[in-house]
Amino acid sequence: MKRREFVKTVSAVGLGIVGRRSPLLRFRGSPNEKVVVAIMGLNGRGTVLGKTFAKTPNATVAYVCDVDSQVLAKAVTAIGDAQGTAAKPLGDFRRALEDKSVDALVVAAPDHWHTPAAILAMSAGKHVYVEKPCGHNPREGELVVNAQKKTGRVVQMGTQQRSEPTSIEVIQAIRGGLIGRAYQARAWYANTRGTIGHGKTAPVPANLDYELWQGPAPRTAYRDNVIHYNWHWFKRWGTGEICNNGTHEIDVARWALGVDYPIRATSAGGRYQFNDDWEFTDTQEATFEFSGGETIIWQGQSCNGLPTFGRGRGTAILGTQGSVVLDRDGYVVYDLKNQVVKQVAAAKPGDGLNLAADDAATGMHIANFVEAIRSGQPLHQPIDQGAKSVLLCHLGNIAQWTGRALRIDAGNGHILGDGEAMGFWQREYAPGWTPVV
Repeated sequence: MKRREFVKTVSAVGLGIVGRRSPLLRFRGSPNEKVVVAIMGLNGRGTVLGKTFAKTPNATVAYVCDVDSQVLAKAVTAIGDAQGTAAKPLGDFRRALEDKSVDALVVAAPDHWHTPAAILAMSAGKHVYVEKPCGHNPREGELVVNAQKKTGRVVQMGTQQRSEPTSIEVIQAIRGGLIGRAYQARAWYANTRGTIGHGKTAPVPANLDYELWQGPAPRTAYRDNVIHYNWHWFKRWGTGEICNNGTHEIDVARWALGVDYPIRATSAGGRYQFNDDWEFTDTQEATFEFSGGETIIWQGQSCNGLPTFGRGRGTAILGTQGSVVLDRDGYVVYDLKNQVVKQVAAAKPGDGLNLAADDAATGMHIANFVEAIRSGQPLHQPIDQGAKSVLLCHLGNIAQWTGRALRIDAGNGHILGDGEAMGFWQREYAPGWTPVV
């Protein structure tokens, strides 16, 4: 399918027409039937998701899709070993969407693909598990939410801490008054990443379909320091650390405080550690203020792994009667004298700085998604909630780029009275690739 056919297909059929096929109804009549999934993007996180789906009861991986033939071959072996049966390899994920037996697409490709792939999947009647951030820019967050509402598909964002039992437990306790009125959350991520250097234009490797890898993004020459991970640090494809890892912790902060859109956003930081091609901050402090008096503070340290509260990543919630520090490995409750009141460890502690995030919470999050499709179980991170957390991250980037405080509409998250800042709300696409809802 060429780029022009992508738009033609989505425009002609309309998301609500193809989306009428309802796996939900089919599964209600066949409780023993498995949810059939296709995995898109297999380098690192995608293979973890594929192996986890393969091991999840009532799920099976039918297709594995990647634009790099070498990555694809490795994933076929890894996921086949986990599942006991081989999944069919595809270079182009859109071929999997043509198979009516496929119920869901799992999107683990680079950020610039998340919303376009999710919309294309929903237009084909598929449910979607999409990694964070759900969109490359604020407008894509709106588009993917609108597409879900039109199609009625099950769409879960991959912020897996929403499914971690100790996190659910302590958030419920905070909402119930454990630390009095919770008014501030401090979220952080600290890692010691190296330089990405200065890339050079180079021939496209024979194993890579660079045209399809770029997909919706405006075309540019292949450079030797971008694929497969450093795209995170280029604005054309990535969204920086605040959207990469910050989405997880900022989402926990928003969850704990029970807030939606802010009224003000500010940011300070820069690229301090290296002089290279990295286009985002490596150190950032972004602040989000809400109409009820709550505040979320994000501290991102991409090149200096100094921990906070002894944790490389996490969230601290301050309240009028105490505090809570939590991450995927459990939580600690403190009183106002900084004495530990309660301490709970997760059943299976993991490595929070593991780039592939192969943790127990991922399995729980995927199981929740599968059962939402099969039986209508409520999602732990439905896309309309996930998109709100991602928007905070985008606003942090925009505040950094403009160098000033942003006034925000508390009703929809839009930036008020600042045309330059709203100019970052959406992106330009390669001809024929603009997402359509």
